[in-house]
Order: sequence, then C-alpha cells, then structure tokens
Amino acid sequence: MTDRDDDLVAPEELRPAEAPSDIYAEDGSVRSDFLTMVGAAIADRDLLFLRKNVARLHESELGDVLESILPEQRHALVRLLGSDFDMTALTEVDEGIRLDIVDQMSNEQIAAGIGELDSDDAVYILEDLDDEDREDILSQLPFTERVRLMRALDYPESSAGRRMQTEFVAVPPFWTVGQTIDYLREEEELPDSFTQIFVIDPTFKLVGALDLDKVLRAKRQVKIETIMHETNHSIPAEMDQEEAAQLFEQYDLLSAAVVDNNGRLVGVLTIDDVVDVIQEEAEEDLLRLGGVGDEELSDSIVSTSRSRVPWLAVNLLTAFLSASVISLFDATIQQIIALAILMPAVAGMGGNAGSQTMTVSVRALATKSLDIHNAARIIRREAGVGILNGMLFGCAIGVVAGIWFQDVHIGGIIATAMCLNMLAAALAGILIPLVLDKFGADPAVSSAVFVTAVTDIVGFFAFLGIATWWYGISG
Repeated sequence: MTDRDDDLVAPEELRPAEAPSDIYAEDGSVRSDFLTMVGAAIADRDLLFLRKNVARLHESELGDVLESILPEQRHALVRLLGSDFDMTALTEVDEGIRLDIVDQMSNEQIAAGIGELDSDDAVYILEDLDDEDREDILSQLPFTERVRLMRALDYPESSAGRRMQTEFVAVPPFWTVGQTIDYLREEEELPDSFTQIFVIDPTFKLVGALDLDKVLRAKRQVKIETIMHETNHSIPAEMDQEEAAQLFEQYDLLSAAVVDNNGRLVGVLTIDDVVDVIQEEAEEDLLRLGGVGDEELSDSIVSTSRSRVPWLAVNLLTAFLSASVISLFDATIQQIIALAILMPAVAGMGGNAGSQTMTVSVRALATKSLDIHNAARIIRREAGVGILNGMLFGCAIGVVAGIWFQDVHIGGIIATAMCLNMLAAALAGILIPLVLDKFGADPAVSSAVFVTAVTDIVGFFAFLGIATWWYGISG
C-alpha cells in the first residue's frame, strides 16, 4: 500500500476495499471497482470521498470518469462537487456529454468556473453554447478577460485564433534582461507556464522572440533586442488549425506566436493544444473515410442515423448501377453458373485494393504530402502496385478456379478480370480523391462510395464481359 493510498477514503459499506490509486485497468478503461465506489459515494452524498478521490483527479482522468458513469450520476457529481469541480475536464469529453453537463449548470456557475481556466479552454467550452447564454456568461467576467475571450470567439471555428491562449509574456526590445527578469518576478498576471517571451513594438506588432534559457544565461545589462531572434514561424490567427499543427510538426515547435492581419501579437499556440488538434484531425479523417462525419459515441440514435443516411443513400444508388451491369450478362450467367459463384471474389478484391490506395491518398492530401508536383509519380507507383498485385492474386485465383470447376478457361478469365480490376482499383483510389480535392470537396468524406462503385462496376463488367466474349454467348 503506497502513501497515496492512505489518503483515499471510501464509503464504509465498501470497505475494506480501498479506492485504487490508479483508476485505469490494463486495457486503458476506468476500473469498474472505482466506478462502483464513485456511484455509491454519489448515492450516499459522500462529499469526503468525492473530494479526495474524484475532485483531485487530473482533468483527463476526470473526463474519462464523466464519460463512464450514467448521465444522472454525472449531473449529481457536478452538483455535489460544486466549486471543487474542475471545469477543464469538460474539454476532455465528447461534445454531447459536455453540453449535457453545461445544460445542468447555471450561467453563474459556468462563469465562475471559466474564470479559473486558461483562455483556450474557456473558448472551447463557450463556443458550443447558445448565443444568449454565451453573452450572459461573458457579461459576468472581468472586462479584460471578457475582451480576450470575445476576440478569440470572433475568429473562425477550427482556426488558430480559436485554439490560441491569449495569456502570454511580451516585452519591448529596448528593455534589458534585468528589467525583464524583474518583470517576470513581480507581475501577477502572467500565464501559469510559458517557454517563450515575445518582443513587440509600441503598436504591439511582433518583432521577435526569445527562449527562457537565453534570458537566464545573459547578463542583466544586455538589451533584449541583441539576444532575441526573429519569429519565422508566426501563425496567422485565421489559419486552419490543421495547417498550424503541420507547422509545429515540420519545425519541431513548442510554442508559436499568433498574429492578426496587421502582424500584431494576439496570442500563443502551445504544443499541448497542437497535440489535441492532431488527434482530433486524425479521428475526423478516420470517421469521414467511413462516411460518418463528426459522429460521437454520446450522440443519440436519431442524430447518429441522420448523419449516416446521406452516404448510405448514395451507396444504394451505386449498388443499382452495379446490378444493372450484371443484368447485361444474365444469359452468360445462366449458362455458366461458375461465374455467379466467382463474381464476388473479383469485386471484393478490387474493393479492398481501392480502399488501401484511397486511405493512403486521402491521408497524403490531408498532410500536404500529395500535390500537383508529385501526383504523376504517385499515380504511376499506384498503377504499378495494382498491376503487380493483380497478376499475383489473379494467377492464384485463376489456378484455384480452374481446378475447382475443372475448366482452364474459367481460370484464365477470372485471372484477367482480376488484373484489370486491381489496376482500376489502384487508379480510382488515387484519382478520385485528387479530383474531389481539386473541386473543393472533402475527399475523406466522398471518396469511399465512389471508389467502391468503380471497383464493383469494372470488376463485374470485366469478368462477365470477358466470359461472354470468350464463350461467344449472345444475349
């Protein structure tokens, strides 16, 4: 038993079992025994247990607990903790759960909690609220803080301006290192943590920056302008957050200045926010590849169904196109039953090959790794991969089909059709995302259904068409 365990208190009826010091099980989920204790404490209104074992959790841990307990327990927990509830945890939960919790809180309680948060976390919570509630909450905040938050909220959603912290350290270039150090020691309104000091002119335009280690190593009489460096990677406030994250990745940044259209310093973007952006964008791309948009586990049945219906409807239309291709060769299928048995293999292999290429292409477009300069080379590569894999699996399935149906012609037909469809799948997997991106459509959302349609139609047409030609069957 560790010292940390000695501080934990559980309801009497649950003893001798103690609340675990590590709330996670081996699979990464919140431990069921801990959730049982939390549920019992909520039911018994055991504030001592909740304050010692729940309120003190890291915001990400508290977020996981909120997502794991029942909605009614969630509401009761927030009410019981009151001012001890860490509002930062709301930035760690699904949007649906966050809105559900906020709906149960008064605007006065939200305003009090937001006043304790960093500006980026406060904006994250405020941006999802109704305009009326948001204005009411902002009106209860101190003037300076209200102006900062309103300025961040004015920037487009998913922009660097929305993600930035408006708390930063800035000094003029004519200050000395000694003046700067004294300012850092005496000023009370500084960010809780920072790694850079920005240098600005009298109009607040960004002229440079310096890292804290430079300040600590320089003599007190040295001017800031002599040791600062130019900020080559400042981020426009209206830049998309994904592009800003790519700058962090490319230049290994820990923080970056955010500037407005006039080059004036308005905030700072830090690596912890960028990590969240990278995770959100990766999840968004993954969901869109499946045609489910920004769906979350906490969404209702109706909203989940509504988000999936559009692309399922498009997929139904393309399925009819595939069926119409098959209907063209009904006479061939009636005479050679083996074709009906083998058709799914050709279309299925093509669909999987197309999905592989499409996934790589969509991700390359999202990370700006695929553009007009290297598109031709990548297309040739994918075509080569399609031909090579088509020959490999075509020969394999051709041998199996020939032996299975004791007909070497069937083996040759399906082998040829497989090669053609694998090539078509590779080309569709890269060309369709490129074309959609060119015309401004999101390839992550739109590509899958069209790639599947191409591989089905080409696969059926090639297989049945070659068979009809080879056996000389006429409709």
